[in-house]
Amino acid sequence: LSSGGTAVGTMITDSRTPAIAQVLAQAGFDFFILDTEHGAYSMETVADLMLMARLAGIAPIVRVPDDAYPWIARTLDAGAVGLMTPRISNRAQVERIVRSMKYPPLGERGMAAGRGNTPYRRMGLAEYAPLANAETMLILQIELKEAIDSIDDLLSVPGVDAALIGPNDLSMSLGVPGDGEHPKVTEAIQKVLDSAMRHGLPCGNHVRDLANLKGWRDKGMRLLMYSSDIGLMTSAGTAALKELRS
Repeated sequence: LSSGGTAVGTMITDSRTPAIAQVLAQAGFDFFILDTEHGAYSMETVADLMLMARLAGIAPIVRVPDDAYPWIARTLDAGAVGLMTPRISNRAQVERIVRSMKYPPLGERGMAAGRGNTPYRRMGLAEYAPLANAETMLILQIELKEAIDSIDDLLSVPGVDAALIGPNDLSMSLGVPGDGEHPKVTEAIQKVLDSAMRHGLPCGNHVRDLANLKGWRDKGMRLLMYSSDIGLMTSAGTAALKELRS
């Protein structure tokens, strides 16, 4: 992404075995986002998945359930290379998230090296802190009307690395529940994409419709989220069974 390329990922919502990281890496995904906002994951499971992902060569990102400091710091210490923060609404919230993610002098994150975040390599603090500050990714999930209305203000906060649309909640917030193709939704998404491009940031959308995703890719989106672990299994199984039973 930093070199101007495109990254393709999916969401892990229910799989708990660390093998899912290897499976997605073998399939060719660049990253996955582990959903701890809606998924029933313990921190132990998060740590296992993060470590396996690093070993498999796929970037592990976590959607935290809340922007409180303990969720952010513990998840990064467990080995996540980035976070996606939901329900973003204002600049002060984003600035607080950045402070929680970054070590001094850029933020206030407490130091814990030599764990899943390194992964278990002993590193001097003078070496590790600037490396973590530079490489820990923050994705803002844009899913509220308030975020759309102040998108330039949000994406201009130093430390923000990308914006990703949550289309279901966005459609709810805009008063057209579930209609991701409604003009209100498409106009809002375009507004986010335009703002991201002005700020030199990658922007993405998370959908299960390949045609929709390719359409946004062709308009300039570079952070592409397709389906989920359960969605991929369901679609593949449904297609196979339909053909076999016909």
